[in-house]
Amino acid sequence: QATVDSDSANLKVARAQVAAQQAVMAEKVVKAPFAGRLGVRQVDLGQYIAAGTAIVTLQQLDPMFVDFYLPQQALGQIAVGQKVTVSADAYPGRTFDGVISSLGAKVDSSSRMLPVRANIPNPDGKLLPGMYLSVSVDSGPPRSLVTIPAAAVAYNPYGSLVYVLHDKDGKQTVSQQFVTTGANRGDQVSILKGIKANDVVVTAGQLKLHNGSAVKVDNTVQPTDNPAPVPVDR
Repeated sequence: QATVDSDSANLKVARAQVAAQQAVMAEKVVKAPFAGRLGVRQVDLGQYIAAGTAIVTLQQLDPMFVDFYLPQQALGQIAVGQKVTVSADAYPGRTFDGVISSLGAKVDSSSRMLPVRANIPNPDGKLLPGMYLSVSVDSGPPRSLVTIPAAAVAYNPYGSLVYVLHDKDGKQTVSQQFVTTGANRGDQVSILKGIKANDVVVTAGQLKLHNGSAVKVDNTVQPTDNPAPVPVDR
């Protein structure tokens, strides 16, 4: 029995040594907990790697998370599952569709902005982490609005006004018209009250005008009127 007990103990020691060597061997192989795309290798072949050394970047590209912020006024207009559209400067004319996957649990006290995360399918790997993206969130039913170039609105302490062109007795004159402005989008501003569609408004030289001023229209120079302007490198 003493021999059996001794051999049994030796067997356990040998198995423990095998397990220890297997653990050492396992440390020689780096395994990622998820699949993805590897980036540029940051170490050389044969290099000794200490604990904590960055070897290579691994990114899961499908799906992608897009984090952005919305003002607190939009809190009542967004919800989880709502559709979003994403565009990138790297792919002009192409958009990527996704849905809102989560909303922040609190509004930032300094900026009053709400963090939002959207889930974007990316099967072809076109989008990469760290890219700058433009996110559009559609909310509410479609509405028809009167929009004019922002340069046409004269903002004053007593109200916002535009000069509306009238053709009377063959003469062109202007009149002041107070307006209620709505949301801005790019170079355009929406008008909620004061003018209607097809009214002709003055977009430059308002400082020289008053009610009843006779004018001569010169449209050789037009202000920008783009709802989504893009800066041009010059």
